[in-house]
Amino acid sequence: MGHACTHEQFPGPNKEHPVVAILAIVAIIAAMLLIAWARLALHGTEELEEALADPATAEAPLEPRVDTMLPEEREVDAAVTSSRFATGFSP
Repeated sequence: MGHACTHEQFPGPNKEHPVVAILAIVAIIAAMLLIAWARLALHGTEELEEALADPATAEAPLEPRVDTMLPEEREVDAAVTSSRFATGFSP
């Protein structure tokens, strides 16, 4: 009691070796490339080719969907959404 902590009394930050940092960056980039490769292998490029080949379909106006939800379903949907945001699990 009666004394203040000075800078010399605090331990320094944990030093991370540069090789570990570089390996982490390489691992992140490899994961991104593997995810992209898996997406192309699983789904293919048909939808991408269609979007690039025929841009007129992308400009077509969308028709509004008819709302068929019951009031009880709307309440449940609102409760689920609010609980997701309250717990940190948001879409």
